[in-house]
Amino acid sequence: MLNHKHIRRRFERAASTFDDSDFVHSATREGLHARLAPLLVDAKIVIDLGAATGAASQVLEKRFRSARVISVDVAHGMLTKAREKKSWLSKSGFTQASAESLPFANESVDVIFCNLLLPWVSDPLLIFTEVARVLRKGGVFAFATLGPDSLREVGHAWGAVDSDAHVNRFPDMHNLGDGLVSAGLRDPVLDVDRLSVSYENSGRLFADLTAVGARNALRQRASSLTGKQRFAAMVAELDRGAADGRITLDLELVFGHCWGAGPKIDPADYRIDATQIPVRRS
Repeated sequence: MLNHKHIRRRFERAASTFDDSDFVHSATREGLHARLAPLLVDAKIVIDLGAATGAASQVLEKRFRSARVISVDVAHGMLTKAREKKSWLSKSGFTQASAESLPFANESVDVIFCNLLLPWVSDPLLIFTEVARVLRKGGVFAFATLGPDSLREVGHAWGAVDSDAHVNRFPDMHNLGDGLVSAGLRDPVLDVDRLSVSYENSGRLFADLTAVGARNALRQRASSLTGKQRFAAMVAELDRGAADGRITLDLELVFGHCWGAGPKIDPADYRIDATQIPVRRS
């Protein structure tokens, strides 16, 4: 389980440095926009869910020129940075909210764009259920997230030092697809891409992770300070696996999109019109 209070604090602190190290977010953002390009959507309301500093919101405004784009993020600092990028002619809006409890009416949104938010939630099904609620029938939910093969190099390095949890566990593509259908969304399409990121040293690696707020936020992590010796041992283990003196991280990027299906019928509210039941004649 993730500690969402820690996550929010880290993203608040990372707001001023996020844009300097968001190259992974940039890669997935471009991948998502490329996958959205062939889709025909008459959008009036577009949500950038987990908008961070609003880079995707700006592109969405150009893609859906007649729509109002609303940047949603749990961190006020991120939205402040996003607001600074707003042009005078923009119709964009900004809402501070948790993705698990969206302040929008049922079936009121045409497109929900969600770039690398899911790695920071404990249960994606809660997010999918909210998306299914606010997305209109025929609306589009597009997302990018990390798959289970991501950051294994760091996890293996820590595993040689202690048994504590240091790296988030990411769901695989098939579980995500099942969750989308279970939430009431329809026709999910998912695919996987790979991205390798190379660092000249471990200092640069952890500086970038800190800059975007991507440090350990697991509830079950050790409550005591990790300590310089254990951290140094982990770095030494990471360095041992380096090729040509550089540390390379492999990321599994999962892209998906699906469609709104309208309100989900509660089985307790299901009714059958008796007049429509055919009579069997012998």
